[in-house]
Amino acid sequence: MSGARITGWGIALPDKVVTNEDLSARLDTSDAWITERTGIKERRIGGTTSGLAIEAGRAALARAGVRPEDVDAVILATTTPEGIVPGTSAAVQEGLGIGGGAFDLNAACSGFVYGLVTAHGLIATGARRILLVGSETLSKITDWDDRTLAVLVGDGAGAVVLEATDGPSELLGWHLGADGSLRHLLYCEHGGYLAMNGKEIFRHAVRAVIESSLVALQRAGLTPDDVDLFVPHQANARIIVAAAERLGIAPERYVVTIDRYGNTSSASIPLALADALETGRLREGSTVLLSGFGGGMTWASAVLRWGA
Repeated sequence: MSGARITGWGIALPDKVVTNEDLSARLDTSDAWITERTGIKERRIGGTTSGLAIEAGRAALARAGVRPEDVDAVILATTTPEGIVPGTSAAVQEGLGIGGGAFDLNAACSGFVYGLVTAHGLIATGARRILLVGSETLSKITDWDDRTLAVLVGDGAGAVVLEATDGPSELLGWHLGADGSLRHLLYCEHGGYLAMNGKEIFRHAVRAVIESSLVALQRAGLTPDDVDLFVPHQANARIIVAAAERLGIAPERYVVTIDRYGNTSSASIPLALADALETGRLREGSTVLLSGFGGGMTWASAVLRWGA
């Protein structure tokens, strides 16, 4: 079976920036209130799920030096598809000129890591190149008069290209989980808006990230001390800090981008990963831990040896 490694990445963000001050002008909130409780200062709003995915995917393909026609499949992780049928991945496939398969994956904010594990599995069984995209337009399913949710969400996309390699796989260990009995904590009905029990999500999320991360690390034969960089889902700065502290991962070893982008669901981990790469925090040979959690309730972690 073939190993796999990430050879290209790209992001896409709407041009419109909405600051805490902008929200304070129309909601009963303030910059201090939002920052203290979430860590968010601003977010990007606009675009479409497919449009952002195409832009991020095109950038990832260009960086990898891969032609669209050489991609075996597109995996689009999203909770905000543009319709019920067909999957939004079909529009992404057409927009990029990819000739392989295409499918949507909805594991909420864990979706990118679910997709990463799936992509490695496809390559292990014969695929050569996979385009994995996390793209969200949460602003379209948010009630902008609800201050508890309006302050959290952002739109954006992040993509990676995975290619088969004759050497060992980048993926050292992984863990996927779900508990459908908790689906009432975060949901959105057809035609409705996001609804969330923030207090319970916080409690379950911190525990899920810790337990899932430890399982993935154990499967990789590693411990939190071996992690060079922790890239968590960017839902709330307090969740990130709480999980990192309990894992024994110091601030200089984890990535925070929620202050600029808000919660972008399945796009948040690839956006944070790209930020770490662009700023030089993630280098060849680094051990990186990715961990997400979201509605479902789902959780997922993956340990990579970058550039293996």
